Amino acid sequence: MPRVSPPHGQEPVRGGPGTAKRVYAWFEQRLQLEGPVKDAALHPVPRSTASWWYVFGSAAFTLLLLQIVTGVLLALVYVPSAGEAWSSLNVLNHQIPLGWFLRALHGWGSNFMVAIVLIHMAQVFLFGAYKFPRELTWILGVFLLLMTLGMAFTGQVLRFDQDAYWGLGIGASILSRVPFIGGGLVHLLLGGPIIAGATLSRFFALHVFIIPGALLVFALLHIWMVLKLGINDWPMPGRLVRRATYMEEYNRLAHEDGIPFIPGAFWKDLAFSGAILAAVAVCAYVLGPFGPSGQPDPSIIQTVPKPDFFFLWIYTVLSYLPPEMETPFILIAPLIGIAILLAIPFWAGEGEKSWHRRPVAVLAVSTIAICFAVLTQLGTSTPWSPHMSAWSGDPIPVRYLQTATPLVRQGAVVFQAKQCRNCHSIGGAGGERGPALDDVATRMTLDQMRFKVVSGGGNMPAYGKNLSAAEIEALVSFLETLHPANEPPAYDASRRAVDESRSQPNAGAPPANPAANRGTNP
Repeated sequence: MPRVSPPHGQEPVRGGPGTAKRVYAWFEQRLQLEGPVKDAALHPVPRSTASWWYVFGSAAFTLLLLQIVTGVLLALVYVPSAGEAWSSLNVLNHQIPLGWFLRALHGWGSNFMVAIVLIHMAQVFLFGAYKFPRELTWILGVFLLLMTLGMAFTGQVLRFDQDAYWGLGIGASILSRVPFIGGGLVHLLLGGPIIAGATLSRFFALHVFIIPGALLVFALLHIWMVLKLGINDWPMPGRLVRRATYMEEYNRLAHEDGIPFIPGAFWKDLAFSGAILAAVAVCAYVLGPFGPSGQPDPSIIQTVPKPDFFFLWIYTVLSYLPPEMETPFILIAPLIGIAILLAIPFWAGEGEKSWHRRPVAVLAVSTIAICFAVLTQLGTSTPWSPHMSAWSGDPIPVRYLQTATPLVRQGAVVFQAKQCRNCHSIGGAGGERGPALDDVATRMTLDQMRFKVVSGGGNMPAYGKNLSAAEIEALVSFLETLHPANEPPAYDASRRAVDESRSQPNAGAPPANPAANRGTNP
């Protein structure tokens, strides 16, 4: 059979490895990516940077890719409308195979991404990687952090459950306090004067298109600058950054004692990123997705909306601030914080990089980390908020009533019926808004407790008009029994003197006249 030649100028298409090579060559001839990719993969980095301390940036970018992939898949099912959003998430949770796992991957990936970005930023600060010539790299990182937090907040809103609805209302209330333009900003954010379908559409656009697009562009630019300027060398004590000589010193270090990024340093990035993905998958499988909780219903006001963990510290601060300080804190504190972050590379762009010789930097990071952890824990337990079911869910322990008198038992009934345990705990059970009362009788006298119940004080309301005199007396009698067995109750010294004087014989008689026992002078 005669062989048919292909048309002039067209190569025959054959199977096998040669075909793959020709396809690769066809794309390479047009895209010309092999050179830049090889340069990026093989560019020399200081040997000291092949460390586990340098893996957080790669892990953050890996989590960003995970968020993009899982987000695209979720968008195929999610319906961004006020009437269908909540239902579509329940369809994902209960009807679509592995839909719950996909949602869990996306939710836990968000949490891990925020945490890794914060750790990466702290590591960069402690290693002095914001100094010359990497000032712009740091500034891009600050904006990447803000956009990551924006992605996290808009993602929580898209759950559109009770927490999301009221959290969005709180966010709009905060935004409305901006002078002059607050009302316009709220209208722009919500798509109208109230939270409605237009609100969800706008947040969907922010979460799916606007913020991710900007985040990806900034991340790629951030990576490009790292490749162009080089990975920050290990901060050796005494090795100072000087604008006039640093680039020459860095290039000499990278070429004399450098290794190719792949495979020299890349394998640790790969291993850590894989471990983070595995941790996300384990959390997703074991702990499941976030929400949705109850359907958004503005008529249900007895709800305690909580943000996700990365905003819990703000939730705690706003809960403890006095009302007159809320607006100044909301409007001024974020601007000051962002301004400080942006000013750091210009304020301290030269000099020592090692944290061993920068105690102020170590103290600042440690203080911020401790405050963040403590405030986040308080935001989780909400000790300032009454536990409204404590009075019915936690009976008074029997040991407090075993030897009680009838009056004390009546006081315990008043204590339970008036829901005092919503704010005060006994025996480790109850609310945390007020102090625990297991030893209240050692801290306050009988009169002090009576005055506190009647008049209130601090964050405790006054109950003088809500309780009868008999109920107050019974309640105080019960509180007087709350003290450790080896400690007597507190006692007013002046009352003790009065009681002792009343218990003595003839205590009420007038004192004798000394002159009556003396004879008259002759």
